[in-house]
Amino acid sequence: MLPFAPAAERNKDAIRDVLGPHLAERRRLLEIGSGTGQHAVHMTGALPHLLWQCSDLADAVPGIAARLEAEGNDRTPPPLALDVAAPPWPVPEAGAPDAFDAIFTANTLHIMSFAHVEQFFERIGEALARSGILAVYGPMKYGGDFTTQSNADFDAQLRARDPQSGIRDFEVLDDLAYGQGLTLAADNAMPANNRLLIWQRGAS
Repeated sequence: MLPFAPAAERNKDAIRDVLGPHLAERRRLLEIGSGTGQHAVHMTGALPHLLWQCSDLADAVPGIAARLEAEGNDRTPPPLALDVAAPPWPVPEAGAPDAFDAIFTANTLHIMSFAHVEQFFERIGEALARSGILAVYGPMKYGGDFTTQSNADFDAQLRARDPQSGIRDFEVLDDLAYGQGLTLAADNAMPANNRLLIWQRGAS
């Protein structure tokens, strides 16, 4: 049986509808924390011009590979074993001709430590093409405040399991992105109290 994430199934259409237009002129996307590979299959089905490179921790790679073998296409290459906290990432550097011009991650930053979030943005600076975009999906805080009580409850659950995890502050993420030459292009409200943030590299 293929790995399956109910959350990915619920949010895939909303992500496609909002993120898709931003990918119209992109050619190579790297997904960090692909989980089950469901987004890769769904998005490449909707965007036939786009190569979608999955990646995740090594123990998740076999499950992603199984899904891509069963449901993928010639634009879903074999997944990469990639640990955000273990540089260098096994991807082309930002200035390479085959550098990724889009990087996407969903529901990952709140389940890693803040130190790993910082490393995530540092690696983005090394891997994202000079005019590329970064898209981050998940719950956010604004001005230190939760947007809903359900997000506050979710944050408490996360921190009870791992005190280093938790819903991140938008302003902190925006500062980290700015430090890598990224400018916020869009902050989209999404279903289930999530956001889809999009930063553009090299934008004025």
